[in-house]
Amino acid sequence: MPPERTIIAVIGVTSLLAVLIALTSQYLFDMAPCAWCVFQRLIYLTITTVCLISVLLKPARLGSSLVLAAILSLCAAGVAAAWYQAQVASNSFSCVQSAADQIMTKSGLESAMPWLFGIYASCMDARVKVFGLEYAYWSLMLFSLLGLVAALALANLTRQTQAK
Repeated sequence: MPPERTIIAVIGVTSLLAVLIALTSQYLFDMAPCAWCVFQRLIYLTITTVCLISVLLKPARLGSSLVLAAILSLCAAGVAAAWYQAQVASNSFSCVQSAADQIMTKSGLESAMPWLFGIYASCMDARVKVFGLEYAYWSLMLFSLLGLVAALALANLTRQTQAK
């Protein structure tokens, strides 16, 4: 398997693990998610889906470049969502009618899969620390790390293509 596909697979598995950790936190440790929490789950699952499709379809270098660019874009959206949750939403009494709340409810995901996308807390109530750091910052760091890995893989792939 080409190294870029291995990296894409690792990013996909890591994103899926992030959602599984969030679900474990919710169901085993009673950490109720807010709208921004479940919106980030959606982003992680979108990354996982893009990665899975890419690994199964085995794209050429150009396809892998597009997949890595898509992952990088999704990670940027995740960083923005996590930052907004940590800096703005978690200081608000309610995140009702925020962009995340509207996306999750109007898409029908919240009602179709409440076990995964149900919004059960306000952003302020969902402000929880894990190992001394707010959950939103953990997510921000993971999105940043995945984005960095995707960016480095994309740069390497571009360099290899230009060298040929």
